[in-house]
Amino acid sequence: MTACPTLDDLRDRLTLALAEDLGEAGDVTTNAVFPAEHRSHARIVAKADGIMAGGPIVEAVFGLHDPDVKVERLIEDAKKVKPGDLAIRLEGTTRSLLSGERLALNFLQRLSGVATLTAAFVEASGGRVAVCDTRKTTPLWRDLEKYAVACGGGTNHRFGLFDMVMLKDTHADGAGGLAEALRRVEPLRPGLKVAAEARDMKEVHAALAAKVDLLMLDNMSDEALGEAVALIAGQVPIEITGGVNLQTIGRLAEFGVERVSIGALTHSAVALDFSMRIDLGS
Repeated sequence: MTACPTLDDLRDRLTLALAEDLGEAGDVTTNAVFPAEHRSHARIVAKADGIMAGGPIVEAVFGLHDPDVKVERLIEDAKKVKPGDLAIRLEGTTRSLLSGERLALNFLQRLSGVATLTAAFVEASGGRVAVCDTRKTTPLWRDLEKYAVACGGGTNHRFGLFDMVMLKDTHADGAGGLAEALRRVEPLRPGLKVAAEARDMKEVHAALAAKVDLLMLDNMSDEALGEAVALIAGQVPIEITGGVNLQTIGRLAEFGVERVSIGALTHSAVALDFSMRIDLGS
Protein backbone atom coordinates (compact mmCIF):
# COMPACT_ATOMS: atom_id res chain seq x y z
CA MET A 1 0.00 0.00 0.00
CA THR A 2 1.17 3.54 -0.68
CA ALA A 3 2.98 4.89 2.37
CA CYS A 4 1.31 7.56 4.47
CA PRO A 5 3.07 10.95 4.34
CA THR A 6 5.16 11.55 7.45
CA LEU A 7 5.29 14.58 9.71
CA ASP A 8 8.38 15.71 7.82
CA ASP A 9 6.45 15.44 4.55
CA LEU A 10 3.58 17.43 6.02
CA ARG A 11 5.36 19.91 8.26
CA ASP A 12 5.05 22.97 6.03
CA ARG A 13 1.42 22.27 5.13
CA LEU A 14 0.40 21.54 8.72
CA THR A 15 2.13 24.67 9.94
CA LEU A 16 0.12 26.75 7.48
CA ALA A 17 -3.09 24.91 8.31
CA LEU A 18 -2.64 25.47 12.05
CA ALA A 19 -1.83 29.14 11.42
CA GLU A 20 -5.01 29.48 9.36
CA ASP A 21 -7.12 28.29 12.30
CA LEU A 22 -5.20 29.78 15.23
CA GLY A 23 -3.95 33.04 13.80
CA GLU A 24 -1.64 35.01 16.08
CA ALA A 25 -4.00 35.08 19.05
CA GLY A 26 -4.64 31.33 19.27
CA ASP A 27 -7.88 29.77 20.46
CA VAL A 28 -9.13 32.80 22.34
CA THR A 29 -12.25 31.07 23.69
CA THR A 30 -10.51 27.97 25.04
CA ASN A 31 -7.62 30.00 26.42
CA ALA A 32 -10.05 32.19 28.34
CA VAL A 33 -11.96 29.26 29.82
CA PHE A 34 -9.20 26.78 30.67
CA PRO A 35 -5.95 27.43 32.55
CA ALA A 36 -2.78 26.44 30.73
CA GLU A 37 -2.17 23.54 33.12
CA HIS A 38 -5.67 22.03 32.77
CA ARG A 39 -5.46 18.51 31.31
CA SER A 40 -8.01 16.19 29.76
CA HIS A 41 -8.45 12.94 27.89
CA ALA A 42 -10.15 12.81 24.49
CA ARG A 43 -11.65 10.13 22.28
CA ILE A 44 -12.12 10.22 18.51
CA VAL A 45 -15.13 8.07 17.72
CA ALA A 46 -16.56 6.93 14.39
CA LYS A 47 -20.15 7.94 13.69
CA ALA A 48 -20.67 6.07 10.40
CA ASP A 49 -19.72 2.86 8.63
CA GLY A 50 -16.62 3.18 6.49
CA ILE A 51 -12.89 2.73 6.05
CA MET A 52 -10.39 4.43 8.33
CA ALA A 53 -7.73 6.64 6.72
CA GLY A 54 -5.73 9.44 8.28
CA GLY A 55 -4.89 8.20 11.76
CA PRO A 56 -1.19 9.01 11.31
CA ILE A 57 -2.16 12.50 10.14
CA VAL A 58 -4.06 13.10 13.37
CA GLU A 59 -0.90 12.08 15.18
CA ALA A 60 1.16 14.43 13.01
CA VAL A 61 -1.18 17.38 13.66
CA PHE A 62 -0.85 17.07 17.42
CA GLY A 63 2.83 16.16 17.14
CA LEU A 64 3.47 19.52 15.50
CA HIS A 65 0.94 21.54 17.51
CA ASP A 66 1.99 20.17 20.91
CA PRO A 67 4.43 17.25 21.08
CA ASP A 68 3.36 16.59 24.68
CA VAL A 69 -0.08 15.41 23.55
CA LYS A 70 -0.20 11.62 23.70
CA VAL A 71 -1.95 9.97 20.75
CA GLU A 72 -2.91 6.28 20.76
CA ARG A 73 -4.33 4.92 17.51
CA LEU A 74 -6.64 2.00 18.26
CA ILE A 75 -7.87 1.31 14.71
CA GLU A 76 -5.30 1.19 11.93
CA ASP A 77 -5.81 2.80 8.54
CA ALA A 78 -7.49 0.63 5.88
CA LYS A 79 -9.62 -1.08 8.56
CA LYS A 80 -13.40 -0.92 8.75
CA VAL A 81 -15.12 1.28 11.31
CA LYS A 82 -18.73 1.40 12.44
CA PRO A 83 -20.69 3.89 14.54
CA GLY A 84 -19.40 4.02 18.10
CA ASP A 85 -15.98 2.57 17.37
CA LEU A 86 -13.20 4.20 19.39
CA ALA A 87 -10.56 5.02 16.77
CA ILE A 88 -8.05 7.22 18.61
CA ARG A 89 -7.39 8.10 22.24
CA LEU A 90 -5.58 11.31 23.25
CA GLU A 91 -4.33 12.93 26.44
CA GLY A 92 -2.85 16.37 26.98
CA THR A 93 -3.65 19.93 27.98
CA THR A 94 -7.24 20.85 27.30
CA ARG A 95 -6.07 23.88 25.36
CA SER A 96 -3.99 21.76 22.98
CA LEU A 97 -6.68 19.13 22.52
CA LEU A 98 -9.37 21.66 21.67
CA SER A 99 -7.25 23.90 19.47
CA GLY A 100 -6.00 20.96 17.38
CA GLU A 101 -9.33 19.15 17.23
CA ARG A 102 -10.82 20.64 14.08
CA LEU A 103 -7.74 20.35 11.89
CA ALA A 104 -7.17 16.74 12.98
CA LEU A 105 -10.80 15.81 12.30
CA ASN A 106 -10.80 17.59 8.95
CA PHE A 107 -7.97 15.36 7.76
CA LEU A 108 -9.43 12.20 9.25
CA GLN A 109 -12.94 12.75 7.91
CA ARG A 110 -11.86 13.75 4.41
CA LEU A 111 -9.36 10.92 3.95
CA SER A 112 -11.68 8.32 5.45
CA GLY A 113 -14.38 9.50 3.05
CA VAL A 114 -12.05 8.92 0.09
CA ALA A 115 -11.09 5.48 1.39
CA THR A 116 -14.74 4.57 1.97
CA LEU A 117 -15.86 5.58 -1.52
CA THR A 118 -12.91 3.74 -3.06
CA ALA A 119 -13.83 0.58 -1.14
CA ALA A 120 -17.40 0.87 -2.45
CA PHE A 121 -16.09 0.94 -6.04
CA VAL A 122 -13.80 -2.01 -5.38
CA GLU A 123 -16.74 -3.98 -3.98
CA ALA A 124 -19.02 -2.98 -6.87
CA SER A 125 -16.39 -4.15 -9.35
CA GLY A 126 -16.33 -7.58 -7.77
CA GLY A 127 -12.58 -7.24 -7.46
CA ARG A 128 -12.18 -7.91 -11.18
CA VAL A 129 -10.40 -4.67 -12.08
CA ALA A 130 -7.94 -2.28 -10.48
CA VAL A 131 -9.82 0.82 -9.32
CA CYS A 132 -7.50 3.74 -10.14
CA ASP A 133 -7.49 7.34 -9.01
CA THR A 134 -6.74 10.43 -11.11
CA ARG A 135 -5.21 13.89 -10.68
CA LYS A 136 -8.61 15.30 -9.69
CA THR A 137 -7.45 15.90 -6.15
CA THR A 138 -7.57 18.75 -3.65
CA PRO A 139 -4.57 21.03 -4.31
CA LEU A 140 -1.67 20.17 -1.99
CA TRP A 141 -3.53 17.12 -0.68
CA ARG A 142 -2.70 14.78 -3.58
CA ASP A 143 -0.29 12.53 -1.67
CA LEU A 144 -2.79 12.30 1.19
CA GLU A 145 -5.77 11.52 -1.02
CA LYS A 146 -3.87 8.96 -3.07
CA TYR A 147 -2.84 7.33 0.20
CA ALA A 148 -6.52 7.24 1.17
CA VAL A 149 -7.39 5.60 -2.16
CA ALA A 150 -4.85 2.90 -1.37
CA CYS A 151 -6.40 2.46 2.09
CA GLY A 152 -9.71 1.75 0.36
CA GLY A 153 -8.18 -0.93 -1.84
CA GLY A 154 -7.65 1.26 -4.89
CA THR A 155 -4.64 1.70 -7.15
CA ASN A 156 -2.68 4.90 -7.63
CA HIS A 157 -2.33 6.23 -11.17
CA ARG A 158 0.44 8.65 -12.15
CA PHE A 159 1.12 11.22 -9.47
CA GLY A 160 1.45 14.29 -11.67
CA LEU A 161 2.22 15.55 -15.15
CA PHE A 162 5.88 14.65 -14.82
CA ASP A 163 5.99 10.90 -14.15
CA MET A 164 4.13 9.43 -17.13
CA VAL A 165 3.36 10.44 -20.69
CA MET A 166 -0.43 10.46 -21.05
CA LEU A 167 -1.86 11.50 -24.39
CA LYS A 168 -5.44 12.74 -24.20
CA ASP A 169 -7.84 13.98 -26.87
CA THR A 170 -6.43 17.51 -26.82
CA HIS A 171 -2.92 16.22 -27.48
CA ALA A 172 -4.13 14.05 -30.35
CA ASP A 173 -6.19 16.85 -31.88
CA GLY A 174 -3.36 19.35 -31.47
CA ALA A 175 -0.90 17.06 -33.24
CA GLY A 176 -3.29 16.28 -36.08
CA GLY A 177 -4.00 12.78 -34.85
CA LEU A 178 -3.03 10.29 -32.17
CA ALA A 179 -0.43 8.60 -34.37
CA GLU A 180 1.47 11.88 -34.80
CA ALA A 181 1.17 12.70 -31.09
CA LEU A 182 2.65 9.30 -30.26
CA ARG A 183 5.51 9.90 -32.68
CA ARG A 184 6.31 13.21 -30.98
CA VAL A 185 6.55 11.68 -27.50
CA GLU A 186 8.60 8.65 -28.56
CA PRO A 187 11.92 10.35 -27.60
CA LEU A 188 10.71 10.37 -23.96
CA ARG A 189 11.05 6.60 -23.86
CA PRO A 190 12.33 4.48 -22.20
CA GLY A 191 12.56 6.87 -19.25
CA LEU A 192 8.80 7.30 -19.07
CA LYS A 193 5.90 4.96 -19.74
CA VAL A 194 3.46 6.08 -22.40
CA ALA A 195 -0.31 5.88 -21.99
CA ALA A 196 -2.78 6.99 -24.64
CA GLU A 197 -6.51 7.57 -24.66
CA ALA A 198 -8.40 6.17 -27.62
CA ARG A 199 -11.85 7.39 -28.60
CA ASP A 200 -12.40 5.11 -31.61
CA MET A 201 -10.92 2.15 -33.43
CA LYS A 202 -8.60 4.32 -35.53
CA GLU A 203 -6.96 5.57 -32.35
CA VAL A 204 -6.84 2.05 -30.91
CA HIS A 205 -4.91 0.91 -33.99
CA ALA A 206 -2.54 3.90 -33.67
CA ALA A 207 -1.86 3.14 -30.00
CA LEU A 208 -1.19 -0.52 -30.69
CA ALA A 209 1.15 0.32 -33.56
CA ALA A 210 3.12 2.59 -31.21
CA LYS A 211 3.30 -0.15 -28.57
CA VAL A 212 1.98 2.04 -25.76
CA ASP A 213 2.36 0.83 -22.19
CA LEU A 214 -1.30 1.49 -21.33
CA LEU A 215 -4.27 1.93 -23.64
CA MET A 216 -7.14 3.94 -22.18
CA LEU A 217 -10.55 3.50 -23.78
CA ASP A 218 -12.31 6.82 -23.29
CA ASN A 219 -16.10 7.16 -23.06
CA MET A 220 -16.76 4.32 -25.52
CA SER A 221 -20.11 2.64 -26.00
CA ASP A 222 -20.44 -0.97 -24.93
CA GLU A 223 -20.33 -2.06 -28.57
CA ALA A 224 -17.14 -0.12 -29.22
CA LEU A 225 -15.58 -1.39 -25.99
CA GLY A 226 -16.26 -4.97 -26.96
CA GLU A 227 -14.70 -4.45 -30.38
CA ALA A 228 -11.65 -2.69 -28.95
CA VAL A 229 -11.02 -5.28 -26.23
CA ALA A 230 -11.28 -8.10 -28.79
CA LEU A 231 -8.76 -6.36 -31.04
CA ILE A 232 -6.28 -5.62 -28.26
CA ALA A 233 -6.55 -9.18 -26.94
CA GLY A 234 -3.88 -8.98 -24.26
CA GLN A 235 -1.34 -7.01 -26.27
CA VAL A 236 -1.32 -4.18 -23.74
CA PRO A 237 -3.08 -3.41 -20.43
CA ILE A 238 -6.46 -1.71 -20.95
CA GLU A 239 -8.03 0.97 -18.81
CA ILE A 240 -11.59 2.24 -19.13
CA THR A 241 -11.91 5.93 -18.40
CA GLY A 242 -14.72 8.45 -18.45
CA GLY A 243 -18.11 8.29 -16.77
CA VAL A 244 -17.49 5.23 -14.59
CA ASN A 245 -19.78 5.16 -11.56
CA LEU A 246 -21.00 2.71 -8.93
CA GLN A 247 -23.89 1.63 -11.15
CA THR A 248 -21.73 0.90 -14.23
CA ILE A 249 -18.43 -0.41 -12.88
CA GLY A 250 -19.67 -3.98 -12.42
CA ARG A 251 -20.84 -4.17 -16.03
CA LEU A 252 -17.66 -2.58 -17.35
CA ALA A 253 -15.51 -5.00 -15.38
CA GLU A 254 -17.10 -7.83 -17.34
CA PHE A 255 -15.28 -6.69 -20.49
CA GLY A 256 -12.10 -8.21 -19.11
CA VAL A 257 -10.05 -5.02 -18.85
CA GLU A 258 -7.35 -4.60 -16.24
CA ARG A 259 -8.17 -1.13 -14.90
CA VAL A 260 -10.74 1.62 -14.57
CA SER A 261 -9.94 5.21 -13.62
CA ILE A 262 -12.44 7.23 -11.60
CA GLY A 263 -12.07 10.91 -10.79
CA ALA A 264 -14.97 10.69 -8.34
CA LEU A 265 -12.82 8.78 -5.84
CA THR A 266 -11.26 12.08 -4.83
CA HIS A 267 -13.42 14.86 -6.26
CA SER A 268 -16.78 13.55 -5.03
CA ALA A 269 -16.06 11.65 -1.82
CA VAL A 270 -18.26 12.55 1.15
CA ALA A 271 -16.44 13.02 4.46
CA LEU A 272 -16.86 10.13 6.90
CA ASP A 273 -18.21 11.40 10.19
CA PHE A 274 -16.01 11.25 13.29
CA SER A 275 -16.30 13.24 16.50
CA MET A 276 -13.84 14.07 19.25
CA ARG A 277 -15.22 13.81 22.75
CA ILE A 278 -13.38 15.54 25.57
CA ASP A 279 -13.36 13.93 29.01
CA LEU A 280 -12.52 16.94 31.13
CA GLY A 281 -9.88 16.50 33.77
CA SER A 282 -8.60 19.16 36.13
